[in-house]
Amino acid sequence: MAGNFKDYHFPEFVNQAIQDLKFKTPTPVQQKVIPQILKGKSVVGQSQTGSGKTHAFLLPIMAQLKVDVQQVQVVITTPSRELAYQIYQAAKQINQFSSQAFSIHNYVGGTDKEHQIDQLGRNQPQMVIGTPGRILDLVKSQALDIHLAKQFVIDEADMTLDMGFLNQVDQIAAYFPENLQMMVFSATIPQGLRPFLKKYMGNPEIEEIPTETVINPNVENWLMSTKGRDKNDLLYQLLTMGDPYLALVFANTRERAEEINRYLTDQGLKVALIHGGLEPRMRKRVMRQIHNLDYQYVVATDLAARGIDIEGVSLVINDDIPSDLEYFVHRVGRTGRAKMQGTAITLYAPAEDDLISKLEERGIKFIPKVIKDGQIITTYDRNRRRDFRHKQKELDPTIKGYVKKQKRKVKPGYKRKIKRRIKQDELQKRRLEQRHEFLKGKRQRQRQHRAERQNQRNGR
Repeated sequence: MAGNFKDYHFPEFVNQAIQDLKFKTPTPVQQKVIPQILKGKSVVGQSQTGSGKTHAFLLPIMAQLKVDVQQVQVVITTPSRELAYQIYQAAKQINQFSSQAFSIHNYVGGTDKEHQIDQLGRNQPQMVIGTPGRILDLVKSQALDIHLAKQFVIDEADMTLDMGFLNQVDQIAAYFPENLQMMVFSATIPQGLRPFLKKYMGNPEIEEIPTETVINPNVENWLMSTKGRDKNDLLYQLLTMGDPYLALVFANTRERAEEINRYLTDQGLKVALIHGGLEPRMRKRVMRQIHNLDYQYVVATDLAARGIDIEGVSLVINDDIPSDLEYFVHRVGRTGRAKMQGTAITLYAPAEDDLISKLEERGIKFIPKVIKDGQIITTYDRNRRRDFRHKQKELDPTIKGYVKKQKRKVKPGYKRKIKRRIKQDELQKRRLEQRHEFLKGKRQRQRQHRAERQNQRNGR
């Protein structure tokens, strides 16, 4: 594996672009796939958000583009307009260092299709970046000619599957020549993606880049209970207690995102709002304003968790736990990037304790926090009561003593006595639990009976 970008022998303009980006050494995913791409091999790169996937394919692809061949040489699909724009900007950054600029076009839904068809009638781009739907439309209308392209990149393949675009990608793939180099990049490789991979790549070798921790070690991952608190007010407090460089609040639904935006705006904060319902021009304008640091606070839905790349996010707040737990990592992955420090705060209600436990089972570690006297302090672990109950269920000290004696070499009759004592202890505990459940049910029936009588009296 190369420990330095110069080991890849890129053209000088690519090295200049790398220097301009201030990249020092290749990331693990770049070390794995760049040599394979340069050799012309198809690859499947599985790596988490923020691991450098975009440049893992852009750098070797642009190093191999032929400036004198005026036809589509590479097609890159991505499931959202924002991601397509992000890759397009990254490609333009590299392109500016080339002595002869390449023709790179971005095709996404919500833009002027007729104008694009008119442009394609005059010139075909050398690199195509866009969303599957628009690219397929242009290909089917015979405006975009991809039948000679040698490389096909499917970025965020799992998100492409989740959003129902894999069929469109499949149709695009059918237009390419047989000797196609396919590059698939994804945070996860779900079962639904495997038939597609097998269809076009046989049995591809998946380059899985393990992560030492699920959450970036540069991110402090806090957990806060909303019990007894107004969530909107809590959000306002958390956003204004410090002075975040840029704060990103994630909501589960468009309606909730709009509610948070209204509340924070009413409190005097200048807040940007991003969700899938915004008109394309509005979304593009808001994203430009965010990149220009016109906003310090951004409220977004999960589309933005995978669909945008905002530099300088120092604070992420999960207003709620995402319905799809996979999105949790993508949300938190918006901060702590480029070796910067970040903080992620997850708000949860007591009823969501099981969801927190499921995240912990995935290796996510939380630091419990609470606001006290205007300060955020570390508090007790939410599992303390459960752990206490677990300890209570253990054998009492007397029985423990008998158990320990079981290990010694004693007479057979004595061992039977120990076993009998243990069974008696377990039986007694079961009876106590049954009695507790009986009394609990009895009290519940009594309350229900009293409520019925009260309703009858009220109905007279």
